[in-house]
Amino acid sequence: MRFDRYTVILLTLRPDAPSMTDDEAADLQDRHLAHGAELQDRGLVLARGPLVDQDDERFRGFSIWSVDAATARQHAEADPAVRAGRLAVEVMTWMMPTGNLQFSPVRAPRSIAEATSD
Repeated sequence: MRFDRYTVILLTLRPDAPSMTDDEAADLQDRHLAHGAELQDRGLVLARGPLVDQDDERFRGFSIWSVDAATARQHAEADPAVRAGRLAVEVMTWMMPTGNLQFSPVRAPRSIAEATSD
């Protein structure tokens, strides 16, 4: 049997994340979303989004990448929220039978306002 391999990144809230005002956190979130949207537009990220209703509140985001783990890590560590010390990056390889998943290009939100508009 053949397997497809994808790089998966889990973003977690760091225990030592800096305190921020609401305005600072909103600005950082907008920059985080814009960074991820750019990677998705370039085809490096196939799918990504926040995690909600999870057992462990540290888990914040999940993404599936089209590139190898080292390349994905490099781009994920350039995320403004990671550089600011708010989020940590966990990288792994995910395998599944070939053809099990199909991804379609979608326009990703680049800001909180865009993500919450109807």
